[in-house]
Amino acid sequence: MNLLLDTQALLWWKEGSRKLGRRARRAIETEATTVRVSAASAWEIAIKVRAGRLKLTEPLDLWMPDRLEREGFLMLSVAVEHAVAVALLPDHHQDPFDRLLIAQARVGGLTIVTSDAAFDDYDVNVLDARA
Repeated sequence: MNLLLDTQALLWWKEGSRKLGRRARRAIETEATTVRVSAASAWEIAIKVRAGRLKLTEPLDLWMPDRLEREGFLMLSVAVEHAVAVALLPDHHQDPFDRLLIAQARVGGLTIVTSDAAFDDYDVNVLDARA
């Protein structure tokens, strides 16, 4: 399975939150699964931390990307084809970070792990992060 964690699912995994469901956690931690984290999520987290809207248990630069890579996660850069794919998405959802993640998943044939029901409105594979 090839997964792309949305920002909330990434934070739930990192913090060991019970909000991340057993099925989602198992999928993330299975050796046969390739897990990707988008640079867009790093950017979103950095913006929220800087604005005081998100508190982390450890500084962002201590766990991203080094700890994630040690855990076997792959960092997914934002490429031109991802940006172009955003422009082709219907306007169901206006969050620019979510739209970029959806575009990356579509371009890469990835399943997004998310708790956001808005992702269901797009032609993208979704694994409910709460399941």
